[in-house]
This record gives sequence, structure tokens and C-alpha cells, in this order.
Amino acid sequence: MATEHLKLENQLCFPVYAVSRLITRAYQPFLDELGITYPQYLALLVLWEKDNVTVNDIRQKLVLNTNTVTPLLKRLETMGLIRRSKSTQDERKVLVELTPEGRALESRAATIPERLVGSLSTTDLSVDEWMDLKAKLDRVLTSLGSQQNPTDLGLD
Repeated sequence: MATEHLKLENQLCFPVYAVSRLITRAYQPFLDELGITYPQYLALLVLWEKDNVTVNDIRQKLVLNTNTVTPLLKRLETMGLIRRSKSTQDERKVLVELTPEGRALESRAATIPERLVGSLSTTDLSVDEWMDLKAKLDRVLTSLGSQQNPTDLGLD
């Protein structure tokens, strides 16, 4: 018999991990309509918020490593949604900008948050409870992020 603190039901990480996977799965039908994956959607969200940013900016915003972001951006470029180019000020930096097709996809994606909330309304949580959970997770993310070595989070 496992010690009490090693039981799956007593782990903080498991419900966070499982909920993350289930919410990602709930996004999938909406993203399938756009022909993109969830990680691609996240990268596009960053660019729709602020276009023409560095790969490092995207990497930091998404709390990902370079070896995860680079193939993701290559695929978006192959799909014609973004363009990557060397910075004229610093050739070590790669800038990422939306193409007209990538910008146009924003209007198609605009309904996703509302549609997702509609699909989550079948749960026992109200919209206010979901928003409260998001606020708490944002605080945890900020707190954990500030305690980590930037290299550990892929933020070097």
C-alpha cells in the first residue's frame, strides 16, 4: 500500500494536469475547423495580441522551450499563417509576423472562447467559478514562474 501522500488522489499536480488535457480536448473541435492544433492556436493568440515579435517573446509568453517553439513556428510558416525573418537590428533574433492569411484567421477564431464557455457550461461550475479558477491559476503561474530559474522554464 502506498503511503498516503503518494496516492494519486492526494497529488496537486494530477488534477491540474488532467483538467489541462480535458480543456485542451474541449478546444479541439473548434480548432479542427481552423485546421490548427492547440499549441499553434496559443502561438497565434500571442501574435494576434501583438504582431511582429521575436521567437524568444513567443517562447517566454507561452513558457516553452526553443526546441518546442521552433518546429511549431515552422509548421505555421509552412501553412502560410506566419512569416519568420532575421531582425535587421540584431541578426541573432528571429522576428515572427502574421501573414494576411494568419491575420484573417483571427476573425474566424474570435468565436472560440464563447463557444468553449458554452461547451463547459454543462459542468457544475458557473462562468464566475471558471473565471475565479483562471485568476487563481494565473496567480500560481506568476508565483511559480518567479521562483524558477529562467533556464528551467525555457526563459533563458
